[in-house]
Amino acid sequence: MDEDISIVNQNTKKLLVKNYIKKNAKKIFAIFIVLIFFLIAYFAIGEFDKRKRLKYAEIYNSIILNSDKFSDQETINKMKLVIYGKVDTYSTLALYYLIDNKLIKDNDKINELFDIIIKINKEEEIKNLIIYKKALYFSDKFTENELLKILNPVLNSESIWKQHALFLMGDFYFNKEQVNKSKEFFLKITELDNVNNKLKIEAEKRLNRDFSE
Repeated sequence: MDEDISIVNQNTKKLLVKNYIKKNAKKIFAIFIVLIFFLIAYFAIGEFDKRKRLKYAEIYNSIILNSDKFSDQETINKMKLVIYGKVDTYSTLALYYLIDNKLIKDNDKINELFDIIIKINKEEEIKNLIIYKKALYFSDKFTENELLKILNPVLNSESIWKQHALFLMGDFYFNKEQVNKSKEFFLKITELDNVNNKLKIEAEKRLNRDFSE
């Protein structure tokens, strides 16, 4: 008896499923097509990104490995091409190369290129590092407000680069002879949790050396 009931239940379920499929065949087919489309698009985008990364990696490496074969202008053009390609790692390295080798003198252009690589880097700590490097580069060129505007995302975060940003601003104000502001930033370093011990000691040294009465 129980077996008969079980068979009937199974047959009933199969019939319900069969009827549901018949009734909703067009919807099910459409969903299937959409899923296939997204799978194809996903793998196509992945392949496109892979080829794009490889392309700009080759351009970057061709400069690094054969730097003596290119004029300064050729190097600038190729590295800018990598930066505008917006491939996080290689775009970032390309900008650093131009800066380290002093190939671009125009601060407005460097500022623009920094903004590009800050925007394309999605990993938070890498982004914060680039923001810090931008502020460090412009620390003797920008005003107080301009530097603070650059560093605010880091200063208002719990990033490991916050302590370095605080130290940079402490130095900036000290060189501007704004003693109280400088002291404030060095003090903030000593109050941080999980601060780099060497940086904390250096901040304490500065406080004792430069601000003791």
